[in-house]
Amino acid sequence: MTPSIVLASGSATRRAILEAAGLSVIIDRPDVDENRVKRDYRARNLSASETAEALAVAKAGQVVPRHPGSIILGADQMLECDGAWFDKPSDRAEAIQQISRLAGRTHSLLSAIVALRDGAVIWRTVESAELTMRPLSRTFIESYLDIVGDQVLNAVGGYQIEGRGIQLFSEIRGDHFTILGMPLLPLLAFLRDEGVVAE
Repeated sequence: MTPSIVLASGSATRRAILEAAGLSVIIDRPDVDENRVKRDYRARNLSASETAEALAVAKAGQVVPRHPGSIILGADQMLECDGAWFDKPSDRAEAIQQISRLAGRTHSLLSAIVALRDGAVIWRTVESAELTMRPLSRTFIESYLDIVGDQVLNAVGGYQIEGRGIQLFSEIRGDHFTILGMPLLPLLAFLRDEGVVAE
């Protein structure tokens, strides 16, 4: 019998990516204190990549007891720019601050995804993309936020490249799905190896 796939995430984007690829997933949203994990990893001088993976494992691990025998997918994404880590902005003022700090610079998006079964990590990957934001005036940033509204509060860095946020950038290097927080191609390869997706 093919095991169920459970996505331990409340992300509508991740769910939509998996469903568009033809996967049937069960959604079980975890409740992980992400800020605590980030503070702990930062204090131990661990990387953004290691932190993203730890958060993905924590999210998947929290829902494992409710889905014995299933493949549990946990995912997380970190934004790093010149050693600084960025979170989702809490309000418009913080979104302005984040976009202003990223403007004219290149930052990394690190997307981790792990698969657990009955508590054991059976697969993991962390993929990265490099994004260069063009120089932006305060007037443009304000206008952009007027148009997109509170949507920016759902995206680290205050942008969503699948929408109007693409206008903030001059160059993007990396896989589109990695940028959206779900490295899809390596995941599908793993699921084929597991017999969950047809060869």
